[in-house]
Amino acid sequence: MLVSTVPTNIGRNLAAAVTALLTASAALVTPALADGAPGDELREVIVTATRTPVAADQLAVSVTVIDRQEIDRSLATDVGDLLRLHAGMEVARNGGPGQLESLFVRGANSNHVSVLIDGVRMNPGTIGGAALQNISPDDIERIEIVKGPRSALYGTDAIGGVINIFTRAGANDPGTLSVAGGRYGTYGAHANGGVTVGDRGRVGFAAGYDKSDGFPTQVGDNVDRGYDNTTLNLFGEYAATDALTLRARAWRAAGTSEYSTTVFDPVTFASSLAPVDQDFENSAYAADVLFKPTDALRLRASLSHVVDDIDQNQILPGYLARDYAHTKRNMLELQSDFSLAANNELTAGAQLTRENTRSLSFGTQFDVNTDVNQFFLQDRHTFDRQDLLAAVGYTDHDTFGHKVTWNGEYGLTLPSRTRFTVSAGTAFHAPTSTDRFGFGGNPALKPEVSKQFEVGIRQPFGSGHSVYVTAFRNDVTDLITFVLVDPVTFEFRGENVARARIKGVETGYEFHNDAWRLRAEATFQDPRDRDTDQRLLRRARENYVLAVERHLRRFDVGVNALYAGNRYDSAFPGNIRLKGYTLVNFTARYAVTERWSLQASLENAFDERYTLLQGYNTAGRSLYAAVRYSAK
Repeated sequence: MLVSTVPTNIGRNLAAAVTALLTASAALVTPALADGAPGDELREVIVTATRTPVAADQLAVSVTVIDRQEIDRSLATDVGDLLRLHAGMEVARNGGPGQLESLFVRGANSNHVSVLIDGVRMNPGTIGGAALQNISPDDIERIEIVKGPRSALYGTDAIGGVINIFTRAGANDPGTLSVAGGRYGTYGAHANGGVTVGDRGRVGFAAGYDKSDGFPTQVGDNVDRGYDNTTLNLFGEYAATDALTLRARAWRAAGTSEYSTTVFDPVTFASSLAPVDQDFENSAYAADVLFKPTDALRLRASLSHVVDDIDQNQILPGYLARDYAHTKRNMLELQSDFSLAANNELTAGAQLTRENTRSLSFGTQFDVNTDVNQFFLQDRHTFDRQDLLAAVGYTDHDTFGHKVTWNGEYGLTLPSRTRFTVSAGTAFHAPTSTDRFGFGGNPALKPEVSKQFEVGIRQPFGSGHSVYVTAFRNDVTDLITFVLVDPVTFEFRGENVARARIKGVETGYEFHNDAWRLRAEATFQDPRDRDTDQRLLRRARENYVLAVERHLRRFDVGVNALYAGNRYDSAFPGNIRLKGYTLVNFTARYAVTERWSLQASLENAFDERYTLLQGYNTAGRSLYAAVRYSAK
């Protein structure tokens, strides 16, 4: 059993934050509402969990949705700042704005989550983790997070879960314009909109530019390191007939990221920090054909192309060329959804992937083509108050062979509206090209595999209130780690030798009505290396999240608070302990007119000094402001 106590510093900071918010609106607090009947509220629809639209209350797995209202209110400068304010999500960052972000979902490794842009997988084939730092929140309409194994439907990386980011170009939004700026020389400008074309067409766009002077990325450095990012997002849809729809999507982010790196003088053997920078491009292009010949049959064919490029702009001492890492991926997806009965849907599909990865890093170069074919079958039943799902996936990888994964899920809703869920499944992470052919690579590596189990209960009550508790366990084997194979030459090589077991509980309370939105969540987990009995690096045993928003006619105020417990990070010859920290952010919005609004956010309001990665700096107290125009 996991037990935790809240340190006094979080108690003081949370109390101050909540008191400030409630004092501002004490005279206007809404009285408690009477119990409402089931179905009074609009049912939220989730696509990512099953690859088909399903009401959230019919799913038997943990799903989190970050909607446009939350994104708009936060004034977050990157996706990581949105994700870490939800249960089971931890983020580490190599310095300041635009620097590399690592995401840990329920204690799984940072490359154990599959990240999608409008349904297209973005994880590169070179290093595994998607470039979250290059996705601007202003260009996001909605984020769906499915926790737990999803390899049966999505293939590699979906051990911790799947994050599907829906961009704004495809949203039904007539137009929005925003300009924002704040500390560290940070500013951005974004616009989006859409129009109908005739009776059957629709086009949309989103565009933005973000720039920051940043701050020194590493401890001991005194040179600010910033970034710039230009994003373009396009969408087009045409209903050729009542049964046939054609759709095209494009998303591209490109810019330059500055940072500092350690360089060695080959003459004096002295080391120092040198300012360097690299150009990046992340893009996803897709064309879809959707065909619905009858109400009982839906067919979809999608062809996509993904680019993930990083190019170093300097030749570092001791090297002959500039480092780079390039991924180009083409994928053909086919999916069929059959309604066998009013309460039974069968989904079958295939994902055929052709990927090329090229890299030069630490003097090691490779150019590798990888073919992956995946096939999946899912059967979902909904009857009375019960929901049942079974899915199986078969992956044929031209390097390590084949892998079979599965999911089984069951949900039961009692007349009291109490919802019980239980689910289990398997997942895998295929070794990347860098794992196989990069520095210390091993072409004989096998995929990392996991077996997971989850049980949960959710109880709605009153009008807009609900509480939940979810317990989970994840056993991961064949984890890839570097092993010393030659002590004389100090040669390391990747091997499938590590094992991990992650056990945990998530619990939370939610409330919302026309005037209030409140969410309080806690995560208690034990992510542990089974061989050394040490906690996995960069993961805390406990995390607490509080988000409160109050709507006061033209004025909205809010507070977000996060506490993360102590973590361990690597430091030769052992590990170093990083202390826990508390972050509190205040937000405010004033509607000047129906279309114009002013916003402000105070990040890290109590100027907490904390460390996410050993040796790297984090942001101090920061004030940001924005002006927004909406054509709605």
